[in-house]
Amino acid sequence: MSNALVTETTDDTFQKEVLESPTPVLVDFWAPWCGPCRAMAPAVDQLAQDLDGKLKVVKHNTQDHPNTAAQYGVMAIPCFVLFEGGKEKARITGGMPYPKFKEAVENYLS
Repeated sequence: MSNALVTETTDDTFQKEVLESPTPVLVDFWAPWCGPCRAMAPAVDQLAQDLDGKLKVVKHNTQDHPNTAAQYGVMAIPCFVLFEGGKEKARITGGMPYPKFKEAVENYLS
């Protein structure tokens, strides 16, 4: 991960980093073996930069930390889940071009 604005969560840190965050959080559920996940990584980094101050972006490795993904019913990756106030607000699944990805996320931000 090359972007200092994107942090990683684990099953142990998810509650504090995501659910208790005062800022809306986009969680990138991914795995190292997932080609589309790797393809979306630059878009995730760019989104974190473009929406810095409005949105917190975190990555959650479903291979190393499967419990949280299972808890939220993540069945396919990449899966991007937007949390606000500790609640799931939106879910976007699959790879897409950056402009479409950014627009999809911004549509759900208050």
